[in-house]
Amino acid sequence: MRFIGKVLDTFSAKKDSQSSMPRPRTDFLNLIEGYGIQNDKFAQKDLDKTVMILGFNSYEKSKKSGIFLEFGSLGENIIFDFNPHDLDIGTILVIADSEIQITEKCTICNHLSIFDKQLPTIVKDCRGLYCKILKNGTIKKDFEVYIKE
Repeated sequence: MRFIGKVLDTFSAKKDSQSSMPRPRTDFLNLIEGYGIQNDKFAQKDLDKTVMILGFNSYEKSKKSGIFLEFGSLGENIIFDFNPHDLDIGTILVIADSEIQITEKCTICNHLSIFDKQLPTIVKDCRGLYCKILKNGTIKKDFEVYIKE
């Protein structure tokens, strides 16, 4: 395994919440293979898209365009201190006991325009990546992230 960076924070839209943007910060995410994130409103929907990841650079790109967002605003479950968009589809990330695999790039969501009409265009290349859960585990802020080779 190769060290690539750290988890900056975690977020989850709870099943009973009215709105998911920005997603609420959580103390941890409990990943369950074949299910999704425990108590997340998107669990059991599309198992190839149960976890959304992105890098801090997505927020930096927005900030350079004059759009200041709080973490969780782009819909992510996990934000990293590195750019996961540099990784290939199929890459497996190991975070503590859990393993997630990048399955596809997120499509541009027009609902991001609630923050600014230009935001969907600004983050189109770094909106996030969907992942499926390969191995159960808990993810917390500051956990180290490795690439399984």
